[in-house]
Amino acid sequence: MNYRHAYHAGNFADVVKHVVLTRLLEYLKQKDKAFRVIDTHAGIGRYDLSSVEAQKTGEWQSGIGKLIGAPLDAGAAALLAQYLETVRSLNREGGVRKYPGSPLLARNLLRKQDRLSAIELHPKDAAKLKAEFAGDFQTRVMELDGWLALGAHLPPKEKRGLVLIDPPFEEEGEFSRLVDGLVKAHKRWPGGIYALWYPIKDRKAVIAFRKALKQSGIPKLLDIEFEIRPASTEPSLDGTGMVVVNPPFTLESELRTVLPALHNMLAVQKPAHWSLEWLAGEQA
Repeated sequence: MNYRHAYHAGNFADVVKHVVLTRLLEYLKQKDKAFRVIDTHAGIGRYDLSSVEAQKTGEWQSGIGKLIGAPLDAGAAALLAQYLETVRSLNREGGVRKYPGSPLLARNLLRKQDRLSAIELHPKDAAKLKAEFAGDFQTRVMELDGWLALGAHLPPKEKRGLVLIDPPFEEEGEFSRLVDGLVKAHKRWPGGIYALWYPIKDRKAVIAFRKALKQSGIPKLLDIEFEIRPASTEPSLDGTGMVVVNPPFTLESELRTVLPALHNMLAVQKPAHWSLEWLAGEQA
C-alpha cells in the first residue's frame, strides 16, 4: 500500500487519527509541566486540498469535507472543538482549502512551555516542513529516518509527552517495523504515550499485527478500529486504526462519545463498525 499523504490528506483516516491526537494533547495540557511531541513521520505539515494530488483522489471530501460544517450533538461537539478550530484557522475565508498535517495540528495545540520534534526522511518533504516552521523556537525539524528516532530521541528531556508513529506504508514490512519500533521505544521510555497509526486494508496483516502487540509484553494497549465499509474484494482502504500505549484514563470514554458521531457521518457502506479493545491491560 502506498500512502503518500498529499493524495489522502483530510480523508476519513486523517480525521480519526487527528481527533485522537487532539484528545491526547488536551489531556497532557491538564498539567502545567512541559511536554514534548515527537512526530516520527511528519510529512510536510500543511496540505493544499486544491492541489493536483488531492483533487486526483478527492478523499478529503468524504472526510473533513463532511465533518467541517456538520451538526453535532453537544458531547461530540465539545470533544471535536479543538480539532475543528485548528482546521478552520487555516481556512478563514470559509470552506476547506488547507488541511493541517499532524505536526501543524500538534503545534497549534501546544502551550509556550511545550515542544515539538518533527521528523521527516523525504528530502523535499523535510524542506517544506522546515520552511513551515522556520523561526519557530518551539519546533525542531529533522531530516531523519523516523524509525531511528525511536532510539536516539527517547526519552525526551521533558520526561512527559507523546510519540506519534504514522508511517506511510510505502514499503513491505511496515507492520513488523511498527511492533519492533514500539518495543525498542518502550524499553527506553516506558512512561511515554505512544500513538501508532495503521491502515485497515490487508485484514490478515492487521490480525497478525494485533497478535504481535498482544505478545509484546507491553502493558496498557488500547486499539481503536474504525471501518467505513466491509472488507473489499479488491485491496482498498476500508478502515483506519490506532493503537495507543499508556492512554489517558479519559480517552476511552471520550472516544465512546465521539466515534459514533464520526461513524454516522463517515461510514459509506454497511456493515461497517468501530470498536475499542484493550489488547493488554484495562482501564481501572
